[in-house]
Amino acid sequence: MNLAVLLDQSATRHAGLPAVCLGADTLWTFAQLRTRAAAIAAALRARHVPGARIALVSENRPEFVELLFGIWAAGLVAVPVNYKLHAREVAQIVEDAQVALLFASPELAPALQGLPCQCIALDSPAYGALLAPAALQIAPVAADTLAWLFYTSGTTGRSKGAMLTHGNLVAMAVAHLADIEPELGPQCSQLHGAPMSHGSGLYLLPSLARGARQVVPASHGFEPAEFLALCDAHPGCGAFLAPTMVQRLREALAARGGQRPQHLRCIVYGGGPMYLEELRRAMDAFGPVFAQIYGQGETPMTITGLTRAEHSSAPAHQLASVGWARSGTEVAVLDAQGQPLPPGEPGEIAVRGATVMAGYWRNAEASAQALRGGWLWTGDIGVQGENGCLTLRDRSKDVVISGGSNIYPREVEEVLLTHPGVAEACVVGAPDAEWGEVVVAHVVAAPGAVVDAAALDAHCLAQIARFKRPKRYVFVDALPKNSYGKVLKRALRETA
Repeated sequence: MNLAVLLDQSATRHAGLPAVCLGADTLWTFAQLRTRAAAIAAALRARHVPGARIALVSENRPEFVELLFGIWAAGLVAVPVNYKLHAREVAQIVEDAQVALLFASPELAPALQGLPCQCIALDSPAYGALLAPAALQIAPVAADTLAWLFYTSGTTGRSKGAMLTHGNLVAMAVAHLADIEPELGPQCSQLHGAPMSHGSGLYLLPSLARGARQVVPASHGFEPAEFLALCDAHPGCGAFLAPTMVQRLREALAARGGQRPQHLRCIVYGGGPMYLEELRRAMDAFGPVFAQIYGQGETPMTITGLTRAEHSSAPAHQLASVGWARSGTEVAVLDAQGQPLPPGEPGEIAVRGATVMAGYWRNAEASAQALRGGWLWTGDIGVQGENGCLTLRDRSKDVVISGGSNIYPREVEEVLLTHPGVAEACVVGAPDAEWGEVVVAHVVAAPGAVVDAAALDAHCLAQIARFKRPKRYVFVDALPKNSYGKVLKRALRETA
């Protein structure tokens, strides 16, 4: 099934309901959104062969919605790109994906005009010309037809394009509706605070399929005070946010006196570690609105999850986990030979199911490394309990091996964050002549707090084994992060 069918079905059922909003204002109903996507599809089909790659480089904007469905209806492939990348990095993706046409926001288009493909600004006459009325024609596609080239964030090197098919993304949407937000419907809103080029854009599919409106902030990004105000203005608000965004939102709520927004329904968090202490603070502040997903671009937002109900009733060790395998997904913890490990033994997390990518675009070597023995090898280290609950330890490349012992940075970070003087912490390994590697903790102090290495050392020694404690503490004003809120551990390792 072509993903554009999801829009067609919702527009048939909910023609006059709001489909896309900018801030508090409705821009297009479902019928109007279908008309605009149909026009874009007709214009693109007339110019490009089936399967051509069409790039989108923009902050969060309403046009993102109509372009995605127009591209898919035309039988083409969407290539959303992180808008915060340097023009040189965008050029690498454009060249790798062999992009035929690029759409860019007015702010970004001037810097992208020199790329080896046509660049159309979203406010240009050329874009307006694409909207000539046309009947919706949805190209028939097979389930394994490429729909979205999902480029990795590139924090560890050159980005790779995960090939997501129409079948992958339909399976993702169905699993989300089955497991995480079964209540989605016309009475709901999807707020796009996180980048629509990646995590938040994927939530278009299940929410729009159920007739929920898509709300794009007027700031085109994530401003916590604006986000809270939008939760007062729109019904049944849900959003996907990175853990660092959840922390900022909690701080903004405190700044407005702790008054919870009127219509906040659900915050799905993922994309990075949510530390137990911060999660508890957020749950105290906002109530039972949190759900968790663990996924990655190679199996979009679908590996394991914790529902809102499970958050409310979970003991601490499960609250610190990433939950249970999602519907239609098989999860295992394997050793280096691909054999399942017993409960409690750490190993690499592997996944198989209908959401797993077809491979990496034009990268057979990386595809063969990631897809082995029928599994997607995630590169994450975890353990499964007797009941199947999965707990992440770290990325395999982030494990610190000191004196022959494995040390998982997240375990140390969790302990550091229980100290009242610590706002953020990130642990990496640094080369050491005697030990091979030693643990280095980068710490951001809480506002107004005075904390030193001796106090943190004592705090760690009271809770974890001596060999796991940091050998060095680096106090910084802020941790380096990418646009999705992930800490750039590579940058910290280089300085360490």
